[in-house]
Amino acid sequence: MNSAPLQHADALARDLASAGFTSGGVRALVGDDAADALARMSAAPARRAALAHPGPLATLVRALVLGDRVPAADLAAALPEAGLEGAVALGVVALEDDEAVPLLAVRPVTMRDALGESAWVVASDLDELSGARPLRPDHVLGVGGAARTLVQLLPPVAAGTALDLGTGCGIVALHLRRFAERVVATDVSPRALELAALNAALNGVDGIELRLGSLYEPVVGERFDLVASNPPFVITPRAAGVPAYEYRDGGLEGDRLMEAAVGGVAAHLAPGGTARMLGNWETRGGAAGRDRALGWAGAGLDAWVLEREALSPVAYAELWLRDGGTRPGDDGHDALLGAWLDDLEARAVDEVGMGWVVLHDGGTGLARAERVPQGVALERAGAHLAEALEAEAWLAARDDDALLGARLLAAPDVTEARHQVPGAAGPTVIELRQGGGLGRSLSVDAALAGLVGASDGELPVGVLLGAIAGLLEVDEAPLVADLLPRVRELVRIGMLTPA
Repeated sequence: MNSAPLQHADALARDLASAGFTSGGVRALVGDDAADALARMSAAPARRAALAHPGPLATLVRALVLGDRVPAADLAAALPEAGLEGAVALGVVALEDDEAVPLLAVRPVTMRDALGESAWVVASDLDELSGARPLRPDHVLGVGGAARTLVQLLPPVAAGTALDLGTGCGIVALHLRRFAERVVATDVSPRALELAALNAALNGVDGIELRLGSLYEPVVGERFDLVASNPPFVITPRAAGVPAYEYRDGGLEGDRLMEAAVGGVAAHLAPGGTARMLGNWETRGGAAGRDRALGWAGAGLDAWVLEREALSPVAYAELWLRDGGTRPGDDGHDALLGAWLDDLEARAVDEVGMGWVVLHDGGTGLARAERVPQGVALERAGAHLAEALEAEAWLAARDDDALLGARLLAAPDVTEARHQVPGAAGPTVIELRQGGGLGRSLSVDAALAGLVGASDGELPVGVLLGAIAGLLEVDEAPLVADLLPRVRELVRIGMLTPA
């Protein structure tokens, strides 16, 4: 495919819309169970349902979602405007005898970011759902869990300019365009940029400039208000015979690609700008990988690393072998697994962390690395991270005296749970639980629980602490010294907010 035939994209988009080729339309055709199976990369139930309900939508589902060969006449009937000529010119199908042979997957997706829900049609390379195993080295991935997560991490802010570092099929760039007036999307893969151009055209989105190059080479000297990246961070052995898939492998040893991606942000953020990234990092010789990742940001930026999961070397290697279409029992599986384990062992890797990196030109001095293994309400994750950075700035501007004079509110999603041994005079454990945000749960004492419960924005923190000291019959000064740092932490994580 090349950029010349993109004039056919408008016609193809109209044909797909006319046929009801949307996430909801496909679900209605194949049924809930089959639609859910598609998300698990199981095609057979949807294929069965499509064959049982022939028509234009069924033909499109079979050809573009499932990757089935279909009669050329049926596909022509399903594409009255674009026709077979347009589909061939776009590189979506090829013709063999009387059949249309899919060359790309084109799938409807519904996604959510901080601005709400959006619907797209996304072209990508044929994958496991389409029966492609193993993947081609220059495979361009469609919309997966990582892309969905990244767009949900985007902050709800208007931006003049945005950068999508490693755009792949372009889905993150499409979302960035919802926030920014102008988007630059880069990738090392010419094929990825071709598909990103097709996807922008299919969805009628302008204002996205596509550039070829590695990491920040295509944007030297430029700065952006918003940077997003799902870079090719997968730690891959640099050994003969190990497939190097462009969509996930940046060609560097260990986690050096991720180090370069994080480390380069500072030179490309505009004043007050912010960045959201996904990534992996190695824990080596007991040194936590999330702490190493925090150090990559360097001085000058607020930095926050949130590790969502950590995998052993074996589990990590098995994950990415499966991702590339290699299963136990396949030819070469054990040799590839051995190469991955040799590579990780050579650097004394204990485990590999996976998670998010938040960077911000805020000047607060934030440097935080933490494990966040609990379930998170991703639909508000972008807003929560932005609010947390605002809270950090609010705290940085207030010393202890100013904090004592502040009025705070308990966040509406915070609940309290008390656990008590039968017959005991009082609770043995008091927990504060966060329904939104990062879903945190904290054990607190009666004094801090009392402060949160009384924080309705009416009285300053200092007055409330004085009253709590009186109720508990303890000296006020030691109580204040003990609680103030913990009050700061509750503001930092969003359980308390400035009134």
